[in-house]
Amino acid sequence: MTSARDIMTSGIEYLKTTDTATDAAKRLAVADIGAVPVCQPDGRLVGMVTDRDIVTKVVAAGKDPAGVSLDQLADQGEIVTIGADDSVEETLDVMKRYKVRRLPVIDGAEVVGIVSQADVARQLPERQVGDYLAAISS
Repeated sequence: MTSARDIMTSGIEYLKTTDTATDAAKRLAVADIGAVPVCQPDGRLVGMVTDRDIVTKVVAAGKDPAGVSLDQLADQGEIVTIGADDSVEETLDVMKRYKVRRLPVIDGAEVVGIVSQADVARQLPERQVGDYLAAISS
């Protein structure tokens, strides 16, 4: 059985709740990614911050990115994750159910990777990719 661990992007770095929107924007730009996990200083995941969050909640709102901490910016509601040893099918179901394009992968309490829609799409037969993308994008 193929697991989330098998298809995830590993070696990811997270930002801390005390980092700023400027720190997040720089990390996203340097790594050429669209989202980064945000954790408490002890490593506990509290949410994700996306490039869109920075644009809509900081820049468009006229706030100073250097003055907005990630604990203010990260969505700290229900955190949707997948276990590292959960199947690709379960990963797909979670992404569809919650309509998320990026899913943090946890092993115990530690964030060990992210599964993106591109990671999943590479695992699906071509005929299923369109259905999957439509399900998480609607």
